[in-house]
Amino acid sequence: MIKTIKVKLFIFSLALLICTETIADFDIKARTAILQDYYSGEILYEKDADASIYPASLTKIMTSIVAFDLLKKGELNLDDKFIISENAWRLSKAGYSSMFIMVNDEVSVEELLKGIIIASGNDACVALAEGIAGTEEEFAIMMTSKANEIGMENTNFANSSGINNVDNNSTVRDIMIMSNYLIKTYPKYYEYFKEKEFTWNRTGGEPITQGNRNPLLYKNLGADGIKTGYLAVEKYSLASSILKNNRRLIAVGSGFETKNSRSRESAKLLTWGITNFSLVRVATSKEPIANVEVWLGKEDFLNTYINEDVYKTVPKGRKKYLKVTIKYNGPVEAPIKKDDIIGKVVITYKDKFVNEYDLLAFHDVKKINMVSRLLKSFNYLIWGDV
Repeated sequence: MIKTIKVKLFIFSLALLICTETIADFDIKARTAILQDYYSGEILYEKDADASIYPASLTKIMTSIVAFDLLKKGELNLDDKFIISENAWRLSKAGYSSMFIMVNDEVSVEELLKGIIIASGNDACVALAEGIAGTEEEFAIMMTSKANEIGMENTNFANSSGINNVDNNSTVRDIMIMSNYLIKTYPKYYEYFKEKEFTWNRTGGEPITQGNRNPLLYKNLGADGIKTGYLAVEKYSLASSILKNNRRLIAVGSGFETKNSRSRESAKLLTWGITNFSLVRVATSKEPIANVEVWLGKEDFLNTYINEDVYKTVPKGRKKYLKVTIKYNGPVEAPIKKDDIIGKVVITYKDKFVNEYDLLAFHDVKKINMVSRLLKSFNYLIWGDV
């Protein structure tokens, strides 16, 4: 017998879904932009999000990710040191974002990463790329391979810094995917992105302190990353993220006309996402979501769960239209093993299908012995009571 259970939703003071209901009268002044609710994965806003862009210094996010991958594998250590080549040093000049490293300096991986992430040093990018792959060209191949691996379908990296190269291209959607991957996969290293300044104790000179170029870090928004970019041909760009009231949003915009516009419009987009949407927690990975009836088991009920965190975002004031229903063929006959698929969790919005997930057994349920089964079956035949 097919049974259904309506699940009571746990509401966070957070933010999903039929976002077109609130987008109609909203726009930001950028050539291309996108906004994602991090926990649900929902796209809350997009504007020509698949248009090709020159990612400029947003490229440095991937430069960092490639290094983080190697750190995770143990193939690289933060205190490893690379010798600075003349090729890298040439970018330590006025007119470029620089860490101001010198030829033959020995600089640690951690210092280079901070020089890239906080000071946006093009010289640090080349030094790290050469230290890891031998040449920047080989490192760019690693970057593009990683982009393909994580689903960046319209991206090609031609260098490690994002400075002028017609073959270095992406989209704001792909930059959003990359930013999401960074935050989810490397939360510890992501802490670098919110540091507001970096002091480089350079060789043969006074220490140089530079501030983080992300303007949103200095506003009361809850921003903790990610990266600015600028090229004359592309204008200003920004990948940004805020964490506020247990809710995270990721925004990427490119083609802002001025620095001030980049800051103002990015803040506007993030604020709009926070104030116009609510996040609903449907399920927490490996925590019980509902009980289902059991037949011929040593327990009459079985806890069930979904094997992933499930969040859904709805426009503010529309939570009542989001429904979560458990469907299973029950009572479920014992024996039952942990992680057996018991049924489905179905999510609808305004009675339209949104998604479904496997409903899994939270624990084992053993079958009762033969005598107990006979008694229970007899009671069922007489009384209809399982």
